[in-house]
Amino acid sequence: EVQLQASGGGLVQAGGSLRLSCAASGFNFGGYAIGWFRQAPGKEREGVSCISGADGTTYYADSVKGRFTISSDSAKNTVYLQLNSLTPEDSAVYYCAADWDTRLRIVCLGGMLYWGKGTLVTVSS
Repeated sequence: EVQLQASGGGLVQAGGSLRLSCAASGFNFGGYAIGWFRQAPGKEREGVSCISGADGTTYYADSVKGRFTISSDSAKNTVYLQLNSLTPEDSAVYYCAADWDTRLRIVCLGGMLYWGKGTLVTVSS
């Protein structure tokens, strides 16, 4: 059974940083794409960043390029999202997700097959 557990959210001031973690289990980490998505109240879900477990290639939404960094630790089956220079517009529930399709532009924009529960990020001004 595919399981994804996101953690690391919290309350931070604008300009601050957080690191989110996504612990994955139940599948071959190296054969999947893992992604971070977010959804703020009243807004559509947005693919924030994704990484291919096969070759480490990454994708970032324009809104987070240069501020967020995705990385993975295959030994721990964990994907991280480092959030820097946070703004109130980054406030949202952040979800991690996985898909066997590693075409990042497709799954990071269109959504993935497996989802974990979200972790709330709140950025105060």
